[in-house]
Amino acid sequence: MSRMITAIAVALGVTAGAEGSAGRPHTSLGPIKQIDAGVLNIGYAEAGPAGGTAVVLLHGWPYDIHSFVDVAPILAAKGYHVVVPYLRGYGTTRFLSRDTVRNAQQSAVALDIIKLMDALKIDKAIVAGFDWGARTAAIMAVLWPERCKAIVSVSGYLISSIEFNKKPLPPAAEYAWWYQYYFATERGRLGYSQNTHDFDKLVWKIVSPRWNFDDATFDRTAASFDNPDHVDIVIHNYRWRQGLANGEPQYDELEQKLFKGPVITVPAITISSDFDGPARDGKSYASKFTGKYSHRILNGIGHNVPQEAPEAFAQAVIDVDGY
Repeated sequence: MSRMITAIAVALGVTAGAEGSAGRPHTSLGPIKQIDAGVLNIGYAEAGPAGGTAVVLLHGWPYDIHSFVDVAPILAAKGYHVVVPYLRGYGTTRFLSRDTVRNAQQSAVALDIIKLMDALKIDKAIVAGFDWGARTAAIMAVLWPERCKAIVSVSGYLISSIEFNKKPLPPAAEYAWWYQYYFATERGRLGYSQNTHDFDKLVWKIVSPRWNFDDATFDRTAASFDNPDHVDIVIHNYRWRQGLANGEPQYDELEQKLFKGPVITVPAITISSDFDGPARDGKSYASKFTGKYSHRILNGIGHNVPQEAPEAFAQAVIDVDGY
């Protein structure tokens, strides 16, 4: 398996050092490492001194670790120990058993990161992310607060409740989630499987209309969607949120805690962008953060905040460390 993972890492273009230069984007996060953690063999990039304060950076869909290609060097230069893992279904991360359910319910994804921290012997970390990564950071903060020194969450409080998700939203909000309804159908599964590259590129353009990314930037990330479990993981994630796919019994207790909408007590900074629309002021979820907390608004930035505004994202991580 290790030989196969090495070949994939080379194909993803992640074996070169993250040299970069001032004012120029980095092209790599450096060599990809692999470690068994829970039900997965997780691929991850690492930067900064091993003895530094740990920071775990978490991507979402349809993105990958390269969302943090410019964030990680900033934090490493400040002395942080930065870990950037591929989530289940992305990049070089693989299930250890072919018999494991390709499940992407929210607690399972969060537990993956706890298991990764265990495997890396990281007792506590600042956890920062966007999209699935922001949800995972919030879940870790409420279920395992002792493992989170602080969190940075783009788009605020994203913990899902299946019952809440059954309630219809205003038409404009429903329109924004068009892809979730597409994924609810077998036509959607087949369409995403056949057109993953073009589908995800379209999503990038829709949710970050002012981000003038080039083909090379997208293709670098798109290589991680070639993971054999990617389609199953993505489809299950969105169907599960709508109550259209079952989770696994071993996560029931965790999900019941999350469905109650628990508050986050650890220090936190939330970030919103143009993507968040009317919710960008953060008022709708401010009460969910009862520890030291602040909210930041980034104008002219789309959904992929760490890649579109790496300095601002990295500064949030640095600042929340002082809370």
